[in-house]
Amino acid sequence: MRSIVSFYFCYLLCLCLGIACVVFVSIWNSQWRGGFAWDGSPLQFNWHPVLMVTGLVVLYGNGAVLYRVPLTWGQNKLPWKLLHAGVMLLALLCSVLGLCAVFDFHNANNTPNLYSLHSWIGICTTALFTTQWVMGLAGFLLPCSPMSFRKLLKPAHVKGTTNGTKPYGNLPPEALVANSLGVLIVAFGLVVLKILSNQNWQRPEPRSEDLGYSPLLQGDS
Repeated sequence: MRSIVSFYFCYLLCLCLGIACVVFVSIWNSQWRGGFAWDGSPLQFNWHPVLMVTGLVVLYGNGAVLYRVPLTWGQNKLPWKLLHAGVMLLALLCSVLGLCAVFDFHNANNTPNLYSLHSWIGICTTALFTTQWVMGLAGFLLPCSPMSFRKLLKPAHVKGTTNGTKPYGNLPPEALVANSLGVLIVAFGLVVLKILSNQNWQRPEPRSEDLGYSPLLQGDS
């Protein structure tokens, strides 16, 4: 019972930190960066941090811990599989749209793409995320997926889961919001890691007689 209470405390903290991350990055870009547009102006670039934080941090983190919620353990697994896949797909779409925003902004202003370490890491992260999502779809949702492939894929699938600013000294309110966002992102990541690393909060493995593959439309318990 104590472990369940601890989990829900961490899970509630995870949700609150995720919401705070989205709120802070949105306020930062709307209040101090000038707002949003999609016309090749610097305002288009502001979509990039908002979409990346929302997708690759908040949605991805919440999708990763979804199976740890004890409420899901004794229920049909299929709806939670679909919800997990849907949240991850939404995270992927946000990250791709965030990349489109910055690439389109660079192209409109004749700025080279992929010129920084940040951009290389971002592209690699999005590519790995896309690969993980596709492999997860193929391995755990498609009826034609063999059990041997699912067993091979599961460990990897489970484990897998500063531009144009003014001088820092001139922006104390913005610096406070931006730094607070950084702290929130780190705290969110630590809470997600705590939830995923606690074996007591892991969804129980199915019984041996339940290991046979169930087609997508039938689900499994």
